[in-house]
Amino acid sequence: MPTRTGGAALPAAVPARLRRPARSRWSSPPGYALSVFADGDHRFRRCARPGRLAGMKLLMLGGTEFVGRAITEDALTRGWEVTVFHRGHHTPPPGTSALHGDRTAPGGLAALTAGEWDLVVDTWGGAPTAVRDSSRLLRDRAGRYAYISSRSVYAYPAPAGLAEDGALVAGSPDAGPTAYAEDKRGGELAVLDAFGDRALMVRAGLILGPYENVGRLPWWLDRTARGGPVLAPGPRELPIQYIDVRDLAHWTLDAAAAGRSGAYNLVSPSGHATMGGLLDACAATTGAGAELRWTDPARLLDAGVQPWTELPVWVPEGEAYDHMHRGDVSKALAAGLTCRPVEETVADTWAWLRTLGGVAPQRPDVPAKGISAEREAALLGL
Repeated sequence: MPTRTGGAALPAAVPARLRRPARSRWSSPPGYALSVFADGDHRFRRCARPGRLAGMKLLMLGGTEFVGRAITEDALTRGWEVTVFHRGHHTPPPGTSALHGDRTAPGGLAALTAGEWDLVVDTWGGAPTAVRDSSRLLRDRAGRYAYISSRSVYAYPAPAGLAEDGALVAGSPDAGPTAYAEDKRGGELAVLDAFGDRALMVRAGLILGPYENVGRLPWWLDRTARGGPVLAPGPRELPIQYIDVRDLAHWTLDAAAAGRSGAYNLVSPSGHATMGGLLDACAATTGAGAELRWTDPARLLDAGVQPWTELPVWVPEGEAYDHMHRGDVSKALAAGLTCRPVEETVADTWAWLRTLGGVAPQRPDVPAKGISAEREAALLGL
């Protein structure tokens, strides 16, 4: 019979001397690593195989849209073996193996009851119970688990310069869907509970780039492509923080392959780009002669314009701005994060949009972004 160590079963083949830890030191059998949990529990778990960086096995939960697709494509360029678990609504990138299931349905994880992987990456943003169930199911058959979380898990308002040790919202791995921030925090707690020090929490900020199905950068590109006067929220030199989805993907896989764990804020340094730089790039890339008319933020707010939704990406200076655009990313930078120029993100997103006839996909659970043409014209006095 297998022997339990901290609540987990070791295979019968593990030598007897490794079945019981010494009082002051734990030993790991070959192919297994010791995970230490916040409550002091110790468990042996299967670890990623040494020397497999060029041919790691990735299980991508999702992998057909936006963040998941970018991660999948990055893994394929590394020569990794990629399995995509998804509902079958979209076609995953060529070169992947597909497993189908609905994480919200009874028995929806049945396709994952067999198989081993070096790394699992999960982008889930709904009920934390989905992350809980998948991470518990996979914890003995996967080396590491990277969860794409969000900087929204920090308690609002997050002060400027907040690092990973900032105050967090409440969350539970056993909760149903509540609100985005609490759902993401619940997902983090679920992964930590199952994977301990083999869990990587990627707290992304604003994500832009090809495959975007939220509607922020695509809206600005479509708007500047129509040309004419464009309502541009000032000031133009306002620094913004975002992460190109491909930079997020590359850093996540690098970090997981290097054995990194814990939480990382993943977004560009504040000032990597500005509102002016972003919208100038949109106008130049679409080439329709758009005329950016920079407008004082106080005037926009007095007129009832909604930051972030009616004018995507933009948040006026204040506590909401500090929360969204002034996070501390020094930990991720020290761990190898690099961010491509905003002009490249804009140009590549426009090239992708043109392959779709200029119409970006839109997640059904996310309201469409952007101010109406009539409201914009009124504010510009046209």
